[in-house]
Amino acid sequence: MAKRIIIAGGGTGGHIFPAIAIANALKRLDTRAEILFVGATGKMEMEKVPQAGYPIKGLDIAGFNRSSLIKNFWLPFKLIKSFFQVRGIFNAFHPQAVIGVGGYSTFPVLRLAQARDIPTFIHESNSFAGKANIMLGKKATDVFVAGSGMEKFFPAEKIHVVGNPVRPTIAKAGTIPQNDALAFFGLQPGRTTVLFVGGSLGARSINEAVASGLDALLGAGLQVIWQTGKTGAAEWQAAAAGRAGVWVGDFITAMEYGYAAANLVVSRSGAMAVAELCVVGKAVVFVPYPFAAEDHQTANAVSLVSRDAALLVADADVKNNLVPVVLELAQDPNRQTQLAHSISTNAVIDADMRVAEAILKRIGTETI
Repeated sequence: MAKRIIIAGGGTGGHIFPAIAIANALKRLDTRAEILFVGATGKMEMEKVPQAGYPIKGLDIAGFNRSSLIKNFWLPFKLIKSFFQVRGIFNAFHPQAVIGVGGYSTFPVLRLAQARDIPTFIHESNSFAGKANIMLGKKATDVFVAGSGMEKFFPAEKIHVVGNPVRPTIAKAGTIPQNDALAFFGLQPGRTTVLFVGGSLGARSINEAVASGLDALLGAGLQVIWQTGKTGAAEWQAAAAGRAGVWVGDFITAMEYGYAAANLVVSRSGAMAVAELCVVGKAVVFVPYPFAAEDHQTANAVSLVSRDAALLVADADVKNNLVPVVLELAQDPNRQTQLAHSISTNAVIDADMRVAEAILKRIGTETI
């Protein structure tokens, strides 16, 4: 009989793409498995998951707003409503296992599963676990984490260190000839190319630095691939209008081409961005998002910077320091090579299969 598995979470690419990678691994191991995603209505998972070929149900839920307490007034009511919605989903789908990858929908889905004694699994991608995952982890069947030292958040006997699942297409970035990747963006071969990416939702500080520094970057002979995110996309498009040597867009669907084209990368340091950059082995300047929970993006970046595997520019210093740091690195090919080699030693390419195999073993599915 086919196993029925729910995967809950989303909100950003850092949650969605690992979830899809786990789903793909589950299907490779058990082609009969039925997988249903549960996300938050209006968030990007409602678009990206169906594009990957999986059904998804949306919950009317939102997270705690740290910047405006008054906006949290309706949060308890949304949470209660979401539990009723989850109950309806469970009654219709009858899941035999539930996986949480982080995001607003994870808490109500896993909480109800635990109340019904359905096996629950958590994948915590960051070096600092979120409060919801910490609470859920106490009753979880297994907790999959990216690295060591997570015993302070979860019961040690439940922890499995597996790394972070990376999209299969990203792992293939190294097989794409750089000239082919540059042609994908309409750029020229033979020029040092910088990829600026602030995550799937964009990063205003990085975008402002690129917009004000384009003359300096292009004047130094560099080419720029600039993923802006959707927020303010028109503003950044206008900043690059009419300039040669620049590709600008709100989202790079085929990110493997972005990585293959780039000699160096400027990126936020969410867990999945870090995992992908380790796999593709690129010289990186990290700009951690300073308002991430428990400042986990800084922790993610520092763990690599401390091993001389990346550079870091604090978000508060981006305006004055980011472009000079990029220009200096772009003029030092030996340093680029050293950083790329060092970061690649941290690559994990089979985390999705490790998670899928452990889950299927727990719920009694024979793998093939």
